[in-house]
Amino acid sequence: MTRMQDRLRHDKARRASPRWGLLVMVLVAVGLLSLFVGRYPEPYWIPPSLLGEEELARRLVFGLRLPRLLAALLTGMSLAGAGTVLQTVFRNPLVEPGFLGISQGAGFGAALAILVLRPGPLGIELAATAFALLGLGLSYVLAQRLRYGGWVLRLLLAGIAVSALFSAGVGLLKYFADPLTELPEITFWMLGGLWNVTWREALFMLPAVAVGLVVMLAGRWRLNLLVLSDETAFSLGSRIRLERGVMLFGAVLATATVTAIGGVVGWVGMITPHLARRMVGADVQYTLPAAMLIGGLFVMLCDDLARAMLPGEIPLGILTSFFGALAFSGLMMLGRLEPRP
Repeated sequence: MTRMQDRLRHDKARRASPRWGLLVMVLVAVGLLSLFVGRYPEPYWIPPSLLGEEELARRLVFGLRLPRLLAALLTGMSLAGAGTVLQTVFRNPLVEPGFLGISQGAGFGAALAILVLRPGPLGIELAATAFALLGLGLSYVLAQRLRYGGWVLRLLLAGIAVSALFSAGVGLLKYFADPLTELPEITFWMLGGLWNVTWREALFMLPAVAVGLVVMLAGRWRLNLLVLSDETAFSLGSRIRLERGVMLFGAVLATATVTAIGGVVGWVGMITPHLARRMVGADVQYTLPAAMLIGGLFVMLCDDLARAMLPGEIPLGILTSFFGALAFSGLMMLGRLEPRP
């Protein structure tokens, strides 16, 4: 039986290898092209030859666009990985960080820190992380107290309620904020964007995001067990609470960190796991890294459009929500939410 399982796993990996290569090649190509996309010296593009001629062009590419590209990649990978982990742990294909109060909680924590505490970037990140954990905990506790429907429906309803509470809290903070100084900064968290990212912000988010991504990737081998019922997973040797807690910690840490820097960026964690399952199958040890690659690619493309499409930059969260909702609607209408075998 074990030999048969190993053979099936090997066959799956062999069939998926061309798709992995394609994903990596497209990601690298988009990353290189993104360095030259923008509004200088003319709309949409910087000629590569200009880097050898103008100091301003070199500073723009290596001092602004390169750290922003790194932040977009980390944001997409974090949200996609968190969405895959949450959908697996809670056995709900409609779950993403925004639906369980994590993103809204992080945004509320950042807004509260801006308005009340006024700390540096570290204080904002700590506040965002704390309230992201609080949002997830409130959703879980409320779902246990509900007496309507099954666990999946209760969790979804609880997450919607908690997200609405945090959104209302952000609205209240915006009402009391100074319209000239604090209100624009708080509004940033609701729309999302990477226009303020320099090397300082990119390197600031890198350690925490790296820890979250490593935790999720290192535990992806056990996620297939967490899809099963608690009794079945326990009988197969899984320490349910410990493994679930570790994976949720990695997902929340990465999500809260990128939210603290880039604001609330929606729909990345929802659509990318479905696309990854269609590409490499339902085995989470392959779905999770594929979703991370797709998420990084998706956010980089949306960020390119955000800064190059119009003279004034479009908020990143608007574009990710727009294209993510379109892709999700297309998958549903085509009946292709089911993963490949």
